[in-house]
Amino acid sequence: MKVLIGTRNPHKLAEIRRILGRIPGIEWVDFHSVPFPEVAETGATLEENARLKALSISRATGLPTLAEDTGLEVVALGGAPGVRSARFAGEGKDYRANNEKLLRLLEGVEDRRARFRAVVALALPDGRLWLTEGVLEGEI
Repeated sequence: MKVLIGTRNPHKLAEIRRILGRIPGIEWVDFHSVPFPEVAETGATLEENARLKALSISRATGLPTLAEDTGLEVVALGGAPGVRSARFAGEGKDYRANNEKLLRLLEGVEDRRARFRAVVALALPDGRLWLTEGVLEGEI
């Protein structure tokens, strides 16, 4: 069975293939072989974005689709940057700018507990959907 990996991010593609690539009976395909529309991450939560991407891409391509959204949640910042992690420093900014903003906000803050959370959605073209998440607790 073909399953589409619903991302154009080369790092995410490699990671998903490394983790799930050996599942028997699954042929993982990506945007190189199956074009799919860009889906704006307009959700207010990681779950909403993962669901939106998986369902939109699956319906557009007719293939089961795996999509995800990830975010860094910092306790002292009330869970921010969260769903805005990739755009924390503003649209078009890179990881360095996001990290610099985060470190500025944490200057003098003793409680640096944080967690990295990934929400993964698997959608079928008929609209069925499964969600799961992984969390890595840590400190900045």
